[in-house]
Amino acid sequence: MSPIIQFFIIFISSLIISPLILRGVSFLLKKYNLLDRPHLYKSEKWRSPAPYGAGISLIVMLLIMSPLLFLFADFSLLLEKRLIIILWIGVILSIVSFIDDMDTIGKSRIKVPPIVRLLMQIGVGAIIGLTSIKISYMSHVLGGIIPLDSFFSIFDIVGFQLIVYWIPIFVTILWYVVVFNAVNFSDWVPGLTWGFSLISFIILAALALKLYLTDTTLASQENSRFLLSILAIIIPITYYLTRADISRKLIMGDSGTIMLAFLIATLAIIAGGKIATAMSVLGLYLIDFIYVITARILNWQNPMKWDQTHHLHYRLMELWLSQPQIRFIVYFLSSVFGVAAIFLPTIGKIILFVIIAWVTIFLTEILEKVKKK
Repeated sequence: MSPIIQFFIIFISSLIISPLILRGVSFLLKKYNLLDRPHLYKSEKWRSPAPYGAGISLIVMLLIMSPLLFLFADFSLLLEKRLIIILWIGVILSIVSFIDDMDTIGKSRIKVPPIVRLLMQIGVGAIIGLTSIKISYMSHVLGGIIPLDSFFSIFDIVGFQLIVYWIPIFVTILWYVVVFNAVNFSDWVPGLTWGFSLISFIILAALALKLYLTDTTLASQENSRFLLSILAIIIPITYYLTRADISRKLIMGDSGTIMLAFLIATLAIIAGGKIATAMSVLGLYLIDFIYVITARILNWQNPMKWDQTHHLHYRLMELWLSQPQIRFIVYFLSSVFGVAAIFLPTIGKIILFVIIAWVTIFLTEILEKVKKK
C-alpha cells in the first residue's frame, strides 16, 4: 500500500476517533471533579472551572490507534521496537505528568519537584540514547555527515552485551532536556503550545513525504512510512486539543505538554536526525529558553523556577498584544521558519537559526525599552 494512501486512511480514522476520545476523557475528568481553579489566575477569572489534565488524551489516542500499525503497516522488527519504546516512555511520562497535574489542582498528595522532572528528562534522553533511536550523526556544514558513534564501551551484564555510545547519549540527553523545557516554557497563552506543536508535526510530515519521494533507499522509504503513520495519528488529536485549549473547554496540563515535547524530540530524530528542522519550528522558544535561563541566573534566581516576567509571551503582553495576536505571531513565524528549513541545506538552516535568534533578541530589546518607558 502506498504510504500516502496509508497516511490518509490512518489520518481519517484518527480524525473520527479523536473527538470521541476527548469526550470520554472530559467526561471522566468531570465525573471525578478533576477541574482547574481559574479564580487563582487574574486572566482566567471570567470562566468556569474546566477539566484539567486533558492532555492525557494524546497518549490514550496513541495506545488505541497503535495496534493498527502493528496489524496493517507491516513495519520491520526494528521500527516495531521503536514504536514500543515510544509507547512505553510515553505512558510513563504521561502518568508522572498527570500526577503532577493532580497536585496542581490539589487532587494528589504526591508532588513532583522540578529536580525530579529534570532527572526524568535526562533519563528519557539516556534511554533513547541507548536505543536505535539515538542521535548517531550530525550533518556537516559543507555536506556529508559527522558520525558520533566512534567512541563506545561494551559492558557484559549477566551475559548480555550493552554497547554504550557516549557522544550520542550526551547529545541525545541535551536535545531532550532543551526541547522539554522550551516547549514547557511556552505553556501559558491558551493554545500556544499546542498550536506550534501542531505546526511542528505538520512540518515533520511534509519532511517525511519529501524524503520518501527523493530518497529511494529501502531504509529511508520505510522510515518515512513509519513517521507518516505516527503523525497521521497525532495530527488530528493535536488539532482538536488545540481548539479545546484555546476555548478553555479543556485544560491540557503538563500531561499534554510533556508528551508533545517528547514526540517532537523523538520524531525529529526518527526523521533522519532532522534536528535542525525541528529547531527551526521551535526556534522562538529555544532562544527564549536560553534567554530565560540566562536572565534568571544573572538575577541570582533559580533557573528552573516558573515566573511571569521573562518568557516571550509575557514580554509580548507588555506590548498590549492580545492572546490571539500572540498566537498569530508565534504560529506565523514558526510556520515560515519550518517550511524554509525543509528546503534549505545545512548551512542554510544554520543561517536561518541565526535569523530566528536575531528576531527573538530584537523582540526582547524592543520589549525591554517599552517596559522601561
